[in-house]
Amino acid sequence: MLTKFKMTFLKGFKWLLLFLIVIFVASSLLLVGVFRYLPVPVTTFMLYRQVTDIQKDNDFRTINHHWVDSDKISKYAFAAVIAAEDQWFYQHHGYDTASMILAIETWLDGGRLRGASTISQQVAKNLFLVPTRSFWRKGFEAWFTLLIEVFWSKQRILEVYLNSVEFGDHLFGIEAASQYYFGIPAMRLSREQAALLATSLPNPIKFNVAKPSAYMLQRQSWILLQMNNLGY
Repeated sequence: MLTKFKMTFLKGFKWLLLFLIVIFVASSLLLVGVFRYLPVPVTTFMLYRQVTDIQKDNDFRTINHHWVDSDKISKYAFAAVIAAEDQWFYQHHGYDTASMILAIETWLDGGRLRGASTISQQVAKNLFLVPTRSFWRKGFEAWFTLLIEVFWSKQRILEVYLNSVEFGDHLFGIEAASQYYFGIPAMRLSREQAALLATSLPNPIKFNVAKPSAYMLQRQSWILLQMNNLGY
């Protein structure tokens, strides 16, 4: 009797697991398909910021975010983030294996373990996941990165990235950042301004564009040099 119940339970559990997998795959395909064409109004990373505000008993703060299409974004902004974050963006298919191997080798040699995320991976993380570190999250990140690379163009990936990445505390997207720091729309950003915004991307809370440190100014010069080297 017990064995029969156990077999029935396992069979039911397998069907439930299969159902959940099908739902997850279908819903993720639907989301990626919809956001291939429509503006992204909010990301899970933005929601995570507001949830942590409530958990820490902070006053509720709205997210400063304004979506703009790619033709309303300065070409220098695209060039700056590629130069700063992912110089092999147009060559890889979601993963920069060379940078990943280099990061591991640096760590094995006693250096600091640094991230090797591509822009595509960052888009997957910003849109659909939260900034936690776990095996499961990396698995979901890999899945969404694959879908994004398959169904979106490189230009669309960049457009969504610039509209969703964090440039400061509760400050998301290139348009909001341009208005906040420089008082101009994103389409009027100069090379120097775009490069300065890109210096904040490793840690926009630590690296304040309004008060750039000596390190940020040095990195800005490096990004401008890389933009020249890459032909931007």
